[in-house]
Amino acid sequence: MNLGCIVGLKEWIVPQDKAFFDLFEQMADTVNEGAVFLNVIINNYVDVQNQCHKMKQIEHQGDLIAHQVYEQLNRTFITPLEPEEISRLATALDDILDYIDGTTQQMYGYGVTETDDFMKELARLILLSTQEVQTAVRLIRKLDDPRAVEQHCIEINRLENLADVVLGNAIKSLFATNDAITIIKLKDIYENLEVATDKCEDVANVLSDIAIRHS
Repeated sequence: MNLGCIVGLKEWIVPQDKAFFDLFEQMADTVNEGAVFLNVIINNYVDVQNQCHKMKQIEHQGDLIAHQVYEQLNRTFITPLEPEEISRLATALDDILDYIDGTTQQMYGYGVTETDDFMKELARLILLSTQEVQTAVRLIRKLDDPRAVEQHCIEINRLENLADVVLGNAIKSLFATNDAITIIKLKDIYENLEVATDKCEDVANVLSDIAIRHS
């Protein structure tokens, strides 16, 4: 067997830690970019069509990275994490961005003309959650401090609970009005913003499982 074959075989069987963790960090960064831009849109609700187009580009970038994760998984014989963990984490990260993008597209499609304090607060909680996700994802590269991962996961869960409260207050306020069409539109938007925090919690659950299993 020549040297080239030996090197090729080594690349095939050795866990490609860097590739997977680099991709996860890129995904987390892209998710956070989407959350940052969501706050820009909601707090400065102008030129919505172009803003939604920019958000779609961010979402598309997240899809591309997720696809790279799946491709890498399909061609890597030995992985640094369980294949199921890799797949679950990629899917959970992608789901956050899908809901962030989907809600902005929904706002434009519904013809929403202005945002309100409930939307702004939910967007803020989404951003705080994605920042925690960013940090926690970086910690699983080495996992020398599983408790640190768990602390970020606990904070994500706390933020999701706060989002539940905001949603409840938003729905209560909404049903105090008489405009049925507005109720339907805004209820969908509030709920989908809250689901984005649920998806952050899904990521936290995957990260917590990884921290426990590999500590």
